[in-house]
Amino acid sequence: MTKQVQAAISSIAAGVYKTVQLDEPIVRGDTTITEIQIRKPKAGELRGLSLTEVGNLDVSALQRVLPRVTVPTLTAQDVANLDLADLMALGAEVAYFLVKKADRQAAYLNS
Repeated sequence: MTKQVQAAISSIAAGVYKTVQLDEPIVRGDTTITEIQIRKPKAGELRGLSLTEVGNLDVSALQRVLPRVTVPTLTAQDVANLDLADLMALGAEVAYFLVKKADRQAAYLNS
């Protein structure tokens, strides 16, 4: 097992990944992708992006950030072709990671 795979498994176990089931699967040749895992981005992976745009689910910002934090890796073209509900679900998970843990809990308790 490579170090990258081991790190991904550790991250999943630590809750650093969120899984989104797609309403409309992505088809790549013979492969059909029905779920996407989103990894909590590090600050460097958000370089060149406005946190406000990412938090507001700006489509252009999501096209740039999702390829950096998804497994399997989405391309900008994949993101552009996503069903709108799937784009919103993926974007919401990215935005979720931008909030401090204590604030996440408060937001869920108040909703």
